[in-house]
Amino acid sequence: MSAIALLGTSADPPTCGHQALLEQLLTHFTHVVTWASDNPGKQHALPLAQRSALLQALVQSVGDPRLTLVQELSSPWAITTLERAEALWPGQVLCFVIGSDLMDQVLRWKEADAVLARCRLIIVPREGWPLNHTAIAMLRRHGAQLDVLSLHIPGTASSSVRRDTDPSQIPAVLRPLLMQNKFYGFDTDSGSAAL
Repeated sequence: MSAIALLGTSADPPTCGHQALLEQLLTHFTHVVTWASDNPGKQHALPLAQRSALLQALVQSVGDPRLTLVQELSSPWAITTLERAEALWPGQVLCFVIGSDLMDQVLRWKEADAVLARCRLIIVPREGWPLNHTAIAMLRRHGAQLDVLSLHIPGTASSSVRRDTDPSQIPAVLRPLLMQNKFYGFDTDSGSAAL
């Protein structure tokens, strides 16, 4: 059996943190799969198709065949994503990757116990979101098989990019796309972010 790392993200927009996470997951897994999704708890600045295109550009820039974007996995519900992943990769261990900022939410997900039964949960600490050991214990009581994967991920967040239009938090490959399309307040005329 081989394990596949599954990383869904709003990618609104993809940041240097997303890039670092994808690249570092490749040092632990032989296959990393990502996709853009609509989070039912968020309002998104761009439509899903545009966020997926940005994430695809980031995946291509990483240039590793072990990293793929499989947009068909996208669903607002983790259980649906896992059912689709099981159909695509029967018999393989599915490792569902989340940031430490989501730990407290997992048990409120749709069919949370079924989600935990279908995958191994991989928690990556995020800057500003320390590990909640009470939440880890609670997840384990609900049957979660989980690992904490300590990676070095820069403290970037899509929400701060949208709020501050900070180009330093955007991977270089995506900046021209954001400026050309004037996404998130990036301005192509000045060659920098609009203030």
